[in-house]
Amino acid sequence: MRRRLLTAAILSTLSALSLLHTQAVTAQNYPSRPIRVVVPYPPGGITDVTTRIVAQELSKSVQQNVLVDNRPGANSILGVEIVSKASPDGYTLASVIAAHAANQTLYPKLPYDAVKSFATVSLLATAPLIVCANNNLAAKDARELIALAKAKPGSISFGSSGIGAAAHLTTELLMLTMGVKMNHVPYKGTAPALQGLMTGEIQLMMDTPSSMLPHIRSGRIKVLGMASDKRIATAPDIPTLTETGVPVTGGTWVGWLAPAGAPKAAVERLGKEIGQIMQKQEVRDRLTQMGTDPVGNTPAEFAKFLDEEVAKWAKVIRAANVKVE
Repeated sequence: MRRRLLTAAILSTLSALSLLHTQAVTAQNYPSRPIRVVVPYPPGGITDVTTRIVAQELSKSVQQNVLVDNRPGANSILGVEIVSKASPDGYTLASVIAAHAANQTLYPKLPYDAVKSFATVSLLATAPLIVCANNNLAAKDARELIALAKAKPGSISFGSSGIGAAAHLTTELLMLTMGVKMNHVPYKGTAPALQGLMTGEIQLMMDTPSSMLPHIRSGRIKVLGMASDKRIATAPDIPTLTETGVPVTGGTWVGWLAPAGAPKAAVERLGKEIGQIMQKQEVRDRLTQMGTDPVGNTPAEFAKFLDEEVAKWAKVIRAANVKVE
């Protein structure tokens, strides 16, 4: 019996040493082959575009291909699950947004833990949400919107790209904060929700500047305010909600995760490279033009941010009794 226990202990120690050695070698030579970044959304959205901008620059700085792999489905769960089960070697990453933090509370049977199953790499960028309305809505700013919602409870319908999206939950936060009730109409994506806003199926919608500004400028929808703590460079004429008497902020973001257990040195290398990329003026200009704010922080800073996001949206989801249909 003692011999068996001793043998087991020796094998366990050797296995641990082997793992440490493998990780040390990986970190020493990292990256020595292409890196795959899984985007759990279709091409063309803020997650995809931001990821491709950074991936292109990262390929140059690490002298390895950084490949973007779009795996949409189930409010990002399908693609993120792929990464959660990937080898923790630093060569498979996930590009996630605010919905990732919300999913932790929305889905009791989530096939991974939004925090514990991953190693944070870096927060790439943040993006505020713009509150827009159908042109026929009798409100020209956020203050008038709230007055209308209070005068006619339940008469206003708002849309979003889906249950648990940042746009949905930020609108829920607005209702909780201001004590109003509006009806949520979830769509399968931003494009059909925008179409619903323009045709009058819904009267209100929040989304990112990159999605909304072209339609605001064309006059197809009207803007009521920006759910941010400051005006953005690409639309300095749009006031914040706080400026119009509605103290609500909310937005989305794009960040990269690796599977839990990824070599620390590899994760830190990636975080450092992304931080440097986000200081390049041409990169900052491209992201700012989309209405996003470049960040590029450290793995530890992103970990703190993600914890705060999970807690923030959990509070909103529970207070508003948001359920996945």
